[in-house]
Amino acid sequence: MRVFELRDDWSIDNLHLGERPVPRPGAGEVLLRMRAASLNYRDLVVLQRGYGALTGSLPLVPVSDGVGEVVEVGPGVTRVALGDRVCPMFMPGWLGGAPSAARLTRTLGGPLDGVMAEFMAMPEQSVAHVPAHLSDEQAATLPCAALTAWSALVTCGAVKPGDRVLIQGTGGVSLFALQFAKLLGAYVIILSGSDAKLERALALGADDGLNYRTTPEWGKAVRERAGGDGVDHVVEVGGEQTLAQSLRAVRVGGTISLIGVLSGGNLNLKLGPVVTRQVRLQGITVGSRDGFEAMARAIGQHRLEPVIDRVFPFEALREALDYLASGAHFGKICLRHPSQEEI
Repeated sequence: MRVFELRDDWSIDNLHLGERPVPRPGAGEVLLRMRAASLNYRDLVVLQRGYGALTGSLPLVPVSDGVGEVVEVGPGVTRVALGDRVCPMFMPGWLGGAPSAARLTRTLGGPLDGVMAEFMAMPEQSVAHVPAHLSDEQAATLPCAALTAWSALVTCGAVKPGDRVLIQGTGGVSLFALQFAKLLGAYVIILSGSDAKLERALALGADDGLNYRTTPEWGKAVRERAGGDGVDHVVEVGGEQTLAQSLRAVRVGGTISLIGVLSGGNLNLKLGPVVTRQVRLQGITVGSRDGFEAMARAIGQHRLEPVIDRVFPFEALREALDYLASGAHFGKICLRHPSQEEI
């Protein structure tokens, strides 16, 4: 089978398209013919060994998120059947319950091999069915971006109708957060550095939008637009250069879900307002299989459609990663694996 591998050294220039034997499923395992993959910012970080020893070792199959069809089952498999479409879980060992070091550190696309292969063998406990109405590319966006947004707003955030939610940006996690927040009945304010992207976010259902480039002190502006006392929940993806403004935007007793560090991972921040205003700062790292299955039921019930920016062929992984790094996308970037006839 064809497979992308990162070889020799940690750099995007060391991505190679090669061959590996098709794996065989053992007891309790399933063989997936992969249909599609989607990219996350994390995939760029892995290529630079940005997670240190937790990134794994070489050679490594990159990219964490994908969807496949069950084409073979090992002895004892009962959760899935031949022909089912399933996503491999980003954290194969986190089936449910509280996070732990063991559950959070074994992840697809580094240190475990990822989804840029034509076939994958996975434990049946570590895959989950996808909503039937989604295309392969749409389904491939769910394991990280969608589940992270779901965990922030539902599992950990308990957002309810009438809550005011601030969302930063228009990448994959942010647009899923917008869709889930509206599904929950929240009032959504979205930030972007592009007026064109703000218009598209408003068309998707955002109630208000603000350009952070033309309004650099957006924390105060958001607070005012939320009625003067601030928003109930912030989906924080920027980190170093945005968290101070998020603290200005959130209400007393509100929650900031810290998901990403796109603007940097170091902080020089006054902590007094966190304490005196009793702000909850909640780190979010994707979620469990149980959370994925709850999210998938909601997506299927409401026929939610993930936002796809562009789909690349399997062979164009390097071009897709370069496009992700450019920041020009609105929504998810996907890759289409070869069809069965092409393998």
